[in-house]
Amino acid sequence: MATASDEPDRDRDAIDTVRAFNRAVTTRVGALQDHYLGSDRSLGASRVLWEAGDDGLDVRAIRERLGLDSGYLSRLLRSLEREGLVAVEGSPADSRVRTIRTTPRGRAERAELGRRSDDLARSVLAPLGAGQRARLVEAMATVTRLLDAGLVEVEPADAASHEARACLAAYYAELARRFPGGFEPGRSLHPDTHEFQEPTGGFVLARLHGRAIGCGAVLFHDGRPAYIKRMWVDDAVRGMGVGRRILAALEQAARDHGAASVTLETNASLIEAIAMYRSSGYVEVEPFNDEVYADHWFEKRL
Repeated sequence: MATASDEPDRDRDAIDTVRAFNRAVTTRVGALQDHYLGSDRSLGASRVLWEAGDDGLDVRAIRERLGLDSGYLSRLLRSLEREGLVAVEGSPADSRVRTIRTTPRGRAERAELGRRSDDLARSVLAPLGAGQRARLVEAMATVTRLLDAGLVEVEPADAASHEARACLAAYYAELARRFPGGFEPGRSLHPDTHEFQEPTGGFVLARLHGRAIGCGAVLFHDGRPAYIKRMWVDDAVRGMGVGRRILAALEQAARDHGAASVTLETNASLIEAIAMYRSSGYVEVEPFNDEVYADHWFEKRL
């Protein structure tokens, strides 16, 4: 019997191109060498030192940002501590919280790492003509953005959590800037975040490198369409498909609760959101509520 592995790989050319790109980049930047940029440490240790910054950072944040295994990160931190470049401090209030801080020697080494990294970047660009440099820089920016898009995670979350509240505050602030008459959450429907939790609703957060960059909520109504609310995406990641992934996660939550359709409303000022809803299969319908900030009402069959 033929298996999936026996079938022709439709993406073979694309896969070969990605692998060739990976080989070219790792070779060009010296990622395979034990002594990265002429230092006495590997690329992994150098990157941890760089991410620690001059003001210190939570070890968990570094692990999430770099996608490192806990054991491997611990080994890298121990090697940096032996060199006298960092100190790892525990929190008196919570033994699970540890902070990595660079020492004076570590800050000096980090500055030198920055200079050598600049030199490496210049060496990549120097042999190229002006047009080639421009194309390479543009291509690198595109690759970085697309790779980040693939790392975004959309997961259920507590609407009352610190991350959720921060996202909602950013959402409300944006609406206040964009709506002609401003925005007051208390005047909008469903200002109480407790509604966006089981069994009455759901809430999701989108994260990139451990940081919350978007959110969305849905309310469940027995025998009636589910109702999507509070969708927001950080400006820094717009155009990466994060909004569509949040919308898809909310639609799936509605399906899981037996909803046959979903509804939402939006303001005429949110042109990008309106375009996304229409291209995602939403059709405009007559107003189904008295949301004071709404100009358009939409529904989608699931």
